[in-house]
Amino acid sequence: MATAPPAPHPLPTDPEVLAYIARTNAFYPADAYTFSADENRAWYNRYAAEMRGPLPAEVSTTDFSIAAQEPQRAIAARRYRHAQQQHAGTALLYLHGGGFLLGGLESHADACSGWCAATGIDVVAIAYRLAPEHPHPAQLDDVQTAFAHLHAQGLRVIVGGDSAGGNLAAAVCLRQRAQAGPMPVGQLLVYPGLGGDTTIGSYVSNAYAPMLTTTESAMYFGLRTGGTDRASTSDPELMPLKAADFRGMPPAFVVTADIDPLRDDGRIYVQRLQADGVAAQYRNEAELVHGYLRARHMSRRAAASFAAIGEALVQLASGGLQSEGFGV
Repeated sequence: MATAPPAPHPLPTDPEVLAYIARTNAFYPADAYTFSADENRAWYNRYAAEMRGPLPAEVSTTDFSIAAQEPQRAIAARRYRHAQQQHAGTALLYLHGGGFLLGGLESHADACSGWCAATGIDVVAIAYRLAPEHPHPAQLDDVQTAFAHLHAQGLRVIVGGDSAGGNLAAAVCLRQRAQAGPMPVGQLLVYPGLGGDTTIGSYVSNAYAPMLTTTESAMYFGLRTGGTDRASTSDPELMPLKAADFRGMPPAFVVTADIDPLRDDGRIYVQRLQADGVAAQYRNEAELVHGYLRARHMSRRAAASFAAIGEALVQLASGGLQSEGFGV
């Protein structure tokens, strides 16, 4: 019997967003995830370099490493600091996206420097270990070590990240809570994948969305876990939405792209945080697609969202973020 063709892609109508998708596909083919990890990374790194803007004049960077044990290793890190630093004593620990397979200090440098420039808040990015060479929980172990390092310096730490990095940001909060350890003062999650039900909602309606498909998301999950089937695990450190409750979690700002299979994960996460008494805000971006942070130099919608995320970062840094109803 013939296989039915895939459903049509849900597509934005905004010409700037469509131009961003076309530019992405010119440097990073939509089927890159089907090739080897090395080939995928080479395409991704070239694409990230193409989309990166110059370092803002008012921002300086310092590279350093964080010592970790069991196994003994050094986690590469980079600090972004504004010439007129604001909120001294607070830092955003930023965790890059890339499906746990891709990315590093260079891939998301544009976002890190951009938020530092906009807010004056220190941003610390890390290059956590990548799958499949280092399966779960290697990534989360590196994040927890980096958080402990910054906390030991007396910093108030906001954990943030996009896509896979958003997953890790939520997961480290859950791990710290489970271990009765010190907690981040806030969460900043951008189109995070949090382990929602892939048989309903946006995983179905946006299954063939540009920039990320439900199939691609499942492939990255399998690489991270060494082939573990998503339906067979309930580990909240892999899928934060599997947590029994969210009491005592840090305040959160979560933003999603409307044309993205991961969209509903962010909405449900905020709903559950609010239900358990945690201050949380949700923003869903109409017309935007997964990975749109890179589009801010060519899309007014993406630029407006980037600015809103910076404003939320300031609220988290000042302890002023309050729960709000859902916006679109």
